[in-house]
Amino acid sequence: MIAYHAQAEEEEWTIDRYETLSFARVSGEVTHGDNLNFWIRTQDNCEKVYNTFTVYTYEKPGDIKQLLNKNIPIKLNGADITASVQDISPFLMGYRVHLSLGSYPIKEYVYFLKEFYDEFQKYEIEIVDGIDFKAAKYFDITTNNWKLDKLVPSVLEASKLCKTINDLDS
Repeated sequence: MIAYHAQAEEEEWTIDRYETLSFARVSGEVTHGDNLNFWIRTQDNCEKVYNTFTVYTYEKPGDIKQLLNKNIPIKLNGADITASVQDISPFLMGYRVHLSLGSYPIKEYVYFLKEFYDEFQKYEIEIVDGIDFKAAKYFDITTNNWKLDKLVPSVLEASKLCKTINDLDS
């Protein structure tokens, strides 16, 4: 008999708020603790989404902090782009690196991303070597992917939550 666990197939989205922002987050399939995040801030009238992701690394290079505020090379479903290193913090036995893919108008971006995901049937980020940058020096696991089947309803729910933040605080 083959045991089948439906939960492993199910993508888990977290939709919540923190102070003046709301977010939708989904965990990675390779490294579960690495999240793909969609942040929505009240300062932007809840109209922009900041697309970020985290990478945990067990590697402990002494100069990892030099990556802060730098753009590092990545492949998104095989396409060469860069991600901006926003934060590096000690975590467990290594570091958690927080990277940004930029900020975009919410509805246009999530529908674009949904079409992109539907076309490729994956959303995979790989940190790759670049000029004066060796991915393996900083990251022991350089690839992760996320399920985005529930992207649109999750981000739209976070957007609605953002619009209620000022009401909730008054």
